[in-house]
Amino acid sequence: MRFRTLVLTAAIALVGPALVGSRPATRGPLPDMMLWAWERPVDLRQLPSNTGVAFLTQTITISNGLFLVTGRRQPLLVDQTTPLVAVTRIEAPGDAGSPDAPAIARAIAGTIRLPRVAGVQIDFDARASQRALYRGLLHDVRAALPPHTPLTMTALASWCLDDDWLDELPVDEAIPMLFRMGPAEDVFRRAWPGRTPSPKCRGSIGVSLDEPIPLGRKGRRTYVFNPGTWTAAAVSAALETKR
Repeated sequence: MRFRTLVLTAAIALVGPALVGSRPATRGPLPDMMLWAWERPVDLRQLPSNTGVAFLTQTITISNGLFLVTGRRQPLLVDQTTPLVAVTRIEAPGDAGSPDAPAIARAIAGTIRLPRVAGVQIDFDARASQRALYRGLLHDVRAALPPHTPLTMTALASWCLDDDWLDELPVDEAIPMLFRMGPAEDVFRRAWPGRTPSPKCRGSIGVSLDEPIPLGRKGRRTYVFNPGTWTAAAVSAALETKR
């Protein structure tokens, strides 16, 4: 076998019991406010009805043609009515090689079976040399998902402003990540308010509570990252980013 992977059901077992309730997901548009919940214990109960949670479900590490799936280990508490998006983080720090992309795609698409998950998101800072791999992977994920399932991806700001490679990708939205940017990417953040991003990036924006909130977010779905703990005060601060 050319790849190593944890059984996907292990990831489901880790996440599933931590979710409050098991009501099926409702397919349809995602809320205009989404909170990212990364790998730490998270309690996001009692959110407003127009707020969803995009939670890290698993991390897939790719190297030399092999891949390893590591499921979420920390509990996530949400109300039964909160829309959820399952996020897969992809790490490929060295030579990715030629991994079994259809198998990776099945691991990602399988997260739609988690309790009440309404959409799937991929977070992968792919280098230029990895774009062909990423493009093929996204097409495989789309083919493996049920029809009309929202498929989204995070995106570097430069992908959205001076690059057209996103245009052909089978995603419903690419979320420009306007935080944690190096010197080169920060140039694009400063230019953001006066520029028209590529079509895939026009409907959403990604921000962080510990950095200045960029202009040009009105009318866009807002994803908010919190480097600290999601407290009631942090949720209130996140909701203020829509004002």
